[in-house]
Amino acid sequence: MEIGIQKSDKEGFNATIVGGGNSNFIAPCVYYSEINLMQDHVKMEDQGNKSKASANVAPQRGLLIFLCVPVSPGKSRLIYTYPRHFGVWIDQIVPRWMMHIGPNLTLDSDLYLLHIEERKLMDSGPRNWQKACFVPTKSDAQVVAFRKWLNKYSNGQINWGDKYPKTLPPSPPKEQLMDRYWSHVVNCSSCSAAYKGLNALEVVLQLVSIVSLGIVAATKHGVLSATARTSLVSMALLCFAASKWLSNFIFKNFHFHDYNHALR
Repeated sequence: MEIGIQKSDKEGFNATIVGGGNSNFIAPCVYYSEINLMQDHVKMEDQGNKSKASANVAPQRGLLIFLCVPVSPGKSRLIYTYPRHFGVWIDQIVPRWMMHIGPNLTLDSDLYLLHIEERKLMDSGPRNWQKACFVPTKSDAQVVAFRKWLNKYSNGQINWGDKYPKTLPPSPPKEQLMDRYWSHVVNCSSCSAAYKGLNALEVVLQLVSIVSLGIVAATKHGVLSATARTSLVSMALLCFAASKWLSNFIFKNFHFHDYNHALR
């Protein structure tokens, strides 16, 4: 991906992407990228006994907007949205919490890498960021532009004044750093409702499993047929397996999903 910086000043910078699209950084905390997709609409025009195809090219536009606000050394609040005027019907069918699973995976993965990189930058010094970062490609142009902007207009770092110490806080355990429940779920109405509903479903599945086995154990031989007993035991096992799978699903998507990063 080829990205070129068109303009850079104290207000931020503008970048263009070869093939369509542009991005803008509005100092100090707003970044947005415009995505343009082209779609061909073919319309058949009848002319007597002949049909003529005419193609009208209609652009599909979308924005990816990030508001990243530093709140203390080593911590930022990220708010993002993806407004668009195509494919909006998906939002009416797919629950919002399911749409959050994919982006959360990406954000959590980036979070850990950025956490490590921030400490490397601190060790090398904000103005010597090139020693900690290797950005050789044209797709890294915006990273370079941001570091240059930060060096020129903010001395390479955020001025916290006397409110916070100059050093970064100790690095927490990975499970705490990437805990999704407190960073997202409790603040998202859709994910919070899904979390409560899925936990309730897990309990129901466990109860069904226990009750089914209890019926089989408490019922005298001959009252239930062999087929009925087999069905109840099978249902108990399936419900138990489903509850275990659901428990793992809830933990990975609403609490903590580990990653094997190539950090060496």
